[in-house]
Amino acid sequence: MQSFGDRIWIADAAPVSVAGFHYPTRMVVIRLADGGVMAVSPVALTSKLRDAVAALGPVRHLIAPNALHHLFLGDWAEAFPEAKVHAAPGLRAKRKDIRFDADLGDAPDPDWAGDLEQVVVRGNLITEEVVFFHAPSRTVLFTDLLQQFPRGWHAGWRGVVARLDLMVGAEPAVPRKFRAGFVNRRAARQAVARILTWPADNVLLAHGAPVMSNGQAFLTGAFRWLMR
Repeated sequence: MQSFGDRIWIADAAPVSVAGFHYPTRMVVIRLADGGVMAVSPVALTSKLRDAVAALGPVRHLIAPNALHHLFLGDWAEAFPEAKVHAAPGLRAKRKDIRFDADLGDAPDPDWAGDLEQVVVRGNLITEEVVFFHAPSRTVLFTDLLQQFPRGWHAGWRGVVARLDLMVGAEPAVPRKFRAGFVNRRAARQAVARILTWPADNVLLAHGAPVMSNGQAFLTGAFRWLMR
């Protein structure tokens, strides 16, 4: 794991394959003010990563921010049976084999209300994503709504698709498929408007390089196509 700021760490893991596209993976680990630990979008569980996370404090929350990032959630729930497992909208129906303890919404859980704000970006046919703002590090946490792949990451026709889908660029962007998936733009705009009020310096995403400065200005530009 790598420290990313005040009580926040990131852990990158091996890529996963979705429809032949290989996605780099990243999870975020946060130590809350009460000493408990939350893991956001857990990646493949290894003994080394399990021990590193456990060393930060008691693992109390496992977070699936959208209905696409669930592949390793069950393994983490087994490894940390005392942790509450939180489901994004639509995930309970998709993963009936996982015991979920709570559903994520627009209000933070009382255990992390002093550390994080959150909002559900609704109205998308692909997935409805819960976006977090970690106040101590002034970091916004995205999962799939923003992506950026290095040039050359995908080869052949997949490289062409990645470029046309805005997955490859100078900075992270909302892929075209997600833009087209917003069938209720009014709901999406309400959520993004709230995100743009957060005093962000940094932006973390599961698939792409972090934004390390001027986060609020970056987000304003990244969602200008939606807000205009």
